[in-house]
Amino acid sequence: MGSVYLIDVTNRDGVQTARLGLSKLAKTMLNLYLNEMGVYQSEFGFPTTRHESHYLRANLKLQEMGVLKPIRLSGWIRATVEDVEQSFKLVPEIKMLNLSISTSNQMINGKFQGRKGEQDILNMATESIDAAKANGAEIVGINAEDASRTEIEYLLRFAFAAKEHGADRFRYCDTLGYDNPFTIYESCKRLAEEVGMPIELHCHDDLGLAVANSVAGAMGVIDGGQDAYINTTVNGIGERAGNADLVAVILALKKSKGLAKKYKFGQPIHLSKAWKICKYASYAFNVPIPINQPGVGANAFAHASGIHADGVLKDPQNYELYDFKELGRGEPEMVETGREISSGQYSGISGFRHIMGKMEINFENRGDAEDILELVRYANVLAQKPLVTAELRFIAQYPEIARELLTMTPLAKTD
Repeated sequence: MGSVYLIDVTNRDGVQTARLGLSKLAKTMLNLYLNEMGVYQSEFGFPTTRHESHYLRANLKLQEMGVLKPIRLSGWIRATVEDVEQSFKLVPEIKMLNLSISTSNQMINGKFQGRKGEQDILNMATESIDAAKANGAEIVGINAEDASRTEIEYLLRFAFAAKEHGADRFRYCDTLGYDNPFTIYESCKRLAEEVGMPIELHCHDDLGLAVANSVAGAMGVIDGGQDAYINTTVNGIGERAGNADLVAVILALKKSKGLAKKYKFGQPIHLSKAWKICKYASYAFNVPIPINQPGVGANAFAHASGIHADGVLKDPQNYELYDFKELGRGEPEMVETGREISSGQYSGISGFRHIMGKMEINFENRGDAEDILELVRYANVLAQKPLVTAELRFIAQYPEIARELLTMTPLAKTD
């Protein structure tokens, strides 16, 4: 019997959301929180993109240092030999890649306008897998974009070819949220049984079914005898209507009727970290958590009707499937209403040392404080908002990593 693993794609798919984005420091903080939560892997960025390279290499250094462990860090690229070579040129330390290519007739015809056919797609996929392995990639996933609108026979052929060339996982992408729990279960069960390799579920929420489809797809994979890897994003943030929400997926697998007995996580998941990571993502993206968000919304444990209030006071299990404390909620939050000194891009040394002192972070001398303050100023410039306590602590603890995260090297002008 296979197990379920979580691959969070907030730092790849989430940041592709129109009108949203994250600083490199914020992406790093999310990786740290995902690691604390027990998420198996973070798809942490785009290794072919120059402005990501310092951030990616800094996070790989944190992994080497043991700070980002046991979480795995994978990059997303197009399934082309050129993208593979560019990835290892910019981020030579990278060991995990997901290679993506469209497989449906709609996308093959719509994107390539007759220039490529099904065999060309297979060739591109297998050649890119070969190149990734030849360059030292230890884990290679192959992504079938728009798998849910791809004929199953071609999808099987595509997955078989990828496996023969050394792909370690096959990602079934419900790119437009087209599937439903019944169709995705059947497709993924058949893929697992016939191809015999672990399968990832990447579901979008265009029809409001991303969480249900992710869970049903994972059930199909496990019933087909393979491990299932569910792609999630924090607070469900993603392109268009979003992706499968991290916390909702965890709650569904842990709390939904009968699922936890058969479809188990392959490693411990610390649900108590949910509140912290969801609040941070909301702040970093500047997107409020919906009031009715499962587990972490303001109304998730709110009761107004007389019958409900009476019932929950007598026994919370009357109207709550799980306790708010399981998600790390319940601690009082302190809000200053008097004098407040905050750090910003124009902060001075006295105010900064005051802020850090309140966090019990002290510096041996003024020079050390000024070095950290300079990094904090740059971090504020990039984030365009005050840094939270955890970010300030990170910069003070890992100044050289922070320096790399804050470094941008634009291309030199060419004639």
